[in-house]
Amino acid sequence: MKKRSFLPFLLAVVAVVAVSCKDRDSRVELSGKAQGTYYSIIYYGHKDYQPQIDSILDAFDQSASLWVENSLLRQLNSNVTDSLDDILAEMFAQSAEINEYTGGAFDCTIGKLVRAWGFGFDKSSEMTDNLIDSLRQYTGQGIVEVTEGNRLQKRYPETEIDFNAIAQGYVVDIIADFLTREGVESFLVDVGGEVIARGVKPDGSSWGVGIERPAADKDSPQEVELVINLDDMSVVTSGNYRKYYEKEGVKYSHTIDPMTGRPVEHSLLSVSVVDKYAWRADALATAFMVMGLEKSLQFIDSHPDDPQVQAVLFIYDDNGEMRTFATHEFEKIIRK
Repeated sequence: MKKRSFLPFLLAVVAVVAVSCKDRDSRVELSGKAQGTYYSIIYYGHKDYQPQIDSILDAFDQSASLWVENSLLRQLNSNVTDSLDDILAEMFAQSAEINEYTGGAFDCTIGKLVRAWGFGFDKSSEMTDNLIDSLRQYTGQGIVEVTEGNRLQKRYPETEIDFNAIAQGYVVDIIADFLTREGVESFLVDVGGEVIARGVKPDGSSWGVGIERPAADKDSPQEVELVINLDDMSVVTSGNYRKYYEKEGVKYSHTIDPMTGRPVEHSLLSVSVVDKYAWRADALATAFMVMGLEKSLQFIDSHPDDPQVQAVLFIYDDNGEMRTFATHEFEKIIRK
């Protein structure tokens, strides 16, 4: 598939930026809210692109957000239309690519399961084995197809698409592509923790991005565990330590395993993936959270020809101690 770098609550990546006084006049900071979270953009230039970026984010939400009642994606899921715009068609193609690449660990067709488990805009259902099995029949990348003219063909009308595991990364790429077309050479874009950096700062240094230490629970304050140099790359973190709920003493993760139809149950707390494209880092981070530590490490080892797979994974061992597993390529970009 042809890749293009244009075009809630995934986990925190904190931008760490040092700026000298002589650069202050050319430093521009934009911020706001989109997709149920924040965005923060820093670049060096002399124009204010806030209106254009807000317009990009609004147009994206109208297309792909599950939280906008009349978005095109909501209309597709409710079978009001079968027509995809360019945004949804591209995200569907990207999702299919990562689904095949990860052996089904990433699947955009699990929307109905996500909602049933209470991680959408509905309250959770009373989940039983029979209900889970009945919903699983409507999932699987092979039961949907984009046909000529960007039409979405479903085998079952009950199938619902959920792009939440790729959408924020994708919109980060859109904004990065926009700034590049405008001639901005040095910038950092952060949408809800999905981050991309291009160029270097005026003093020649790399953009620094902090990776959050997995917290004890969703109300714990953020702590930076390590800082990486991000050179013309993106980084996305996914994890289970903030987005979950507890019911009758059981903790339910927001990461749904497409193979079982159930929230994952393993020791992997979070994973941060570095990749050229934020959409791909986003999707792979989700896939690794589905796989768990051992399968993720096996997957990375079995793809030595993919230099883009750079990751750091965090777990708590049996003694309650946090352990870190970083790929060789990821270790190279950690600031000492």
